[in-house]
Amino acid sequence: MDYLLSHLPEILIVLGLIMLATEVLVLGFSTFVLFFLGIGTIITGLLMLLGMLSETMLSALLAIAIISSIVAVLSWKPMKRMQNNVTLNQANNDMIGHQFTLSEDLALGKTITHRYSGIDWQVKAKQPLTAGTEVSIVKMEVGLLTVEPVKESV
Repeated sequence: MDYLLSHLPEILIVLGLIMLATEVLVLGFSTFVLFFLGIGTIITGLLMLLGMLSETMLSALLAIAIISSIVAVLSWKPMKRMQNNVTLNQANNDMIGHQFTLSEDLALGKTITHRYSGIDWQVKAKQPLTAGTEVSIVKMEVGLLTVEPVKESV
């Protein structure tokens, strides 16, 4: 125990870095709790190294709690805004551009079923299409394919 207390600032800094790494690498920066505690722990360790805070367990715990709370209050809104700023990109895969022939008429706003690669997909289009039309997949969603007719090359 004496070893821990004699090296408390260094242990706090290392512990804070471990918390930050866990938050970012394992949790994907989704909870922020370990982030706030990690920042508070690192700052507390630095203050102890600089002699601005006594090297006792009680002062360390109080400082971590106070500093983590301050960091959380000051950065909560910007961090939440950053977390909610998500751009949705269509994943590019082998099915985009795949062509097949419709087995039945496809009315606007309706779907038909098409079996591809052992899965029954719902197929929709932005225009009505007749059976026998050669179509190409332009967009994929879970269980849903959006198609367009294949343009004939002259």
